[in-house]
Amino acid sequence: MDDMNTESGAGAERTVLVIEDDEELAALLSDYLGREGFAVRRAQDGHTGLALAAAGECALVLLDIMLPGRDGVEVLRELRRVSAVPVIMLTAKGDEVDRIVGLELGADDYLPKPFNPRELVARIKAVLRRSAGAPREETAEAPRLLVRGALVLDLAGYRASLDGQALALTTIEFALLRELAQASGRALSRELLLDRVRGRDFDLFDRSIDVHISHLRQKLGDDPQRPRFIRTVRSVGYLFIGDEG
Repeated sequence: MDDMNTESGAGAERTVLVIEDDEELAALLSDYLGREGFAVRRAQDGHTGLALAAAGECALVLLDIMLPGRDGVEVLRELRRVSAVPVIMLTAKGDEVDRIVGLELGADDYLPKPFNPRELVARIKAVLRRSAGAPREETAEAPRLLVRGALVLDLAGYRASLDGQALALTTIEFALLRELAQASGRALSRELLLDRVRGRDFDLFDRSIDVHISHLRQKLGDDPQRPRFIRTVRSVGYLFIGDEG
């Protein structure tokens, strides 16, 4: 099934793809998100959902873990090979394994079922703000590029490159790298990083930051034992050391 709620007149930048095999829940989400000004596309299985998500015609994907055909984990793994579209995983309540796997594969956020629709909308808006690359205190005079040796961050475009090669970062990974690079030489605590990249309104496990940092290090080719960019500061958090080793 693939339907489109177009009553809001929203374009691709306000389109949410719901990949959910529970027809009743998908219909409720479509109705609620439509009233919040979003257009909604729906898919009931992993194969259809992956094709729609990879087509690049939506701003965000709500992805259920348990799906027929391909499950949500497999869909996310395949999607991350071709697209950095923001993804919020819908997981079974209390299933930490699904949550960790989703974060490791590049999910931007997760929400356990059952959830409050207002919280879902708040999380969607927060992820879309990060995806749009809108820093909290950006001014018209703020520099567009942040350069740290061979690492270049396009703050407005939410893009990063290393040694001239583009990095395929999720919005969370980019936000973490931005915060660390901007505070180069100063250790940032996990709590501060959570606040800056996720916001105060989310009840998140502190260790989720460690999962994102691990994934970010892999993409940077950074060895935690001999870091080129990100050093772990025991009992504190993380420190950006630049391109100095």
